[in-house]
Amino acid sequence: MAEKGGVACKCMRERSLSNTSLSGGGVFRFGKRKFMRNLRSVFPIPLLRWEFSTRRSVAASNRIFSSLDDREKSRSRLFVSSKHKWVPIFVMMPIDSFCTDTSGDMKIRTIKALTISLKALKLAGVYGIAVEVWWGIVERSSPFAYNWSLYEELFKLISDSGLKLHVALSFHSNMHLSSAVQGRVSLPLWIVEIGRHNKDIYYQDRNGLSNDDYLTLGVDQHPLFCGRTALQCYEDFMSNFVNKFEALMGTLIEEVSVGLGPCGELRYPAHPFGDGRWRFPGIGEFQCYDKYMMEDLKMAACQEGKPQWGNTGPQNAGYYNSFPSEVPFFGEGQDSFLSDYGRFFLEWYSSKLIHHADAILSKAANILEKYQENGRNTLLLVAKIGIIYWWYQTVSHPAELTAGYYNTAVRDGYDPLASVLSRHGAALQISCFEIRDNETPETYLCSAERLLQQIRTVSKRKIIHLTGRNSYERFDEAGLEQMHTNCYYPQEEAVRSFTYFRLNEKVFRVENWNNFVPFVRKMSTDL
Repeated sequence: MAEKGGVACKCMRERSLSNTSLSGGGVFRFGKRKFMRNLRSVFPIPLLRWEFSTRRSVAASNRIFSSLDDREKSRSRLFVSSKHKWVPIFVMMPIDSFCTDTSGDMKIRTIKALTISLKALKLAGVYGIAVEVWWGIVERSSPFAYNWSLYEELFKLISDSGLKLHVALSFHSNMHLSSAVQGRVSLPLWIVEIGRHNKDIYYQDRNGLSNDDYLTLGVDQHPLFCGRTALQCYEDFMSNFVNKFEALMGTLIEEVSVGLGPCGELRYPAHPFGDGRWRFPGIGEFQCYDKYMMEDLKMAACQEGKPQWGNTGPQNAGYYNSFPSEVPFFGEGQDSFLSDYGRFFLEWYSSKLIHHADAILSKAANILEKYQENGRNTLLLVAKIGIIYWWYQTVSHPAELTAGYYNTAVRDGYDPLASVLSRHGAALQISCFEIRDNETPETYLCSAERLLQQIRTVSKRKIIHLTGRNSYERFDEAGLEQMHTNCYYPQEEAVRSFTYFRLNEKVFRVENWNNFVPFVRKMSTDL
């Protein structure tokens, strides 16, 4: 299952899950009366009398990545390694923060209840709030018609509560969520209209089924959007955002993450759950069948001197819900991922994703550079990736391969990605901080812990900072302790920040609050 929180699965023990879907992290659908009743039972807790600190806080060896290496420059000077002694906590806004008013515009739901909850979080020691700034809300009706009024109101509400901001510039939609969830956000309506006439602006699987959560990276350089390319649309949005909120950059707004794909993560939508095509622990399917990606594949195959390789993706790679043992491409035979064709395709597929990140982060870094002058790091640029941890203990890592991470038992697929982030001075946000390997089914060869350690290692080598997040809503002591452990991993630099996924009325239930507040306090304590 997947959402803004990333790709994850229903693989944890029943006792460890407090929500049935990663997609909401729990829906913040409380009425004012119910919320006030919860808070009345919470506020007398002695925990809230605590005083909290409010201090601020495989090398790319193949030729496809060589051009990236040649251009590598060291924005990483902004990130001189140091041992961080505390981890600021951001809490992500509710999934149903917004609703549609009678005129069809979006507005903030239950402002009074939200105000009370923000003040409670501040009292508990939470440092800031993570807010998704949706392309589909701001530039909703027509190109260049940016409307920031909803976010002006929300940012003031958060500022007045004494909290900081992590802003997630969201170029995806969340329409895959249940129709019962209020405030679902599509891509801009004018983009949706273009998509009605040209479905190839979206990623497609080999059966021609589209995923309209995010534009295919195949259109990054095609001026299909009222004369602009997709990259130009993203750049214009980021520039307009910074111009609008310049006074808040580096002061109220301390972190900015830039959407790079479905759920904001740099990956292909290989594991779609909204329409029932995929379920855990399926390996997923390659998403390269829109005409723009196929045209690029044909050119790459011709340059390789193998034009026949450009006609289609792997034909023996199984289906969304296949297991690796059933699929020849993910085995070790002559037609597998280890073959000449297999290596060619996977290098092309993953390199397109990395070039996509390079292009967007380059633009974002240039726009935000003046708020990072002299290495002061007053504003942190963040990129997100998915943590695809099922089948990690196989040789081929098939679920990672279909998502675009060319990471196998014999190849480090995160090294070239880390090089891009290092070049642009970006931190990397990774999820699944709450998951222990012993909470996942042995049959599916999962290992979130080993995958996180692999990413820690390459991040340290490339001198990029990490930020963390949970994927499942956890209030139990074991889950919260695992989050703390991953934030302060032994012998490693602490993560720069941690985002709790996400705010809802269950946070304020007495039994949950009694665990959550000590967790926040522990994270805010010098070690």
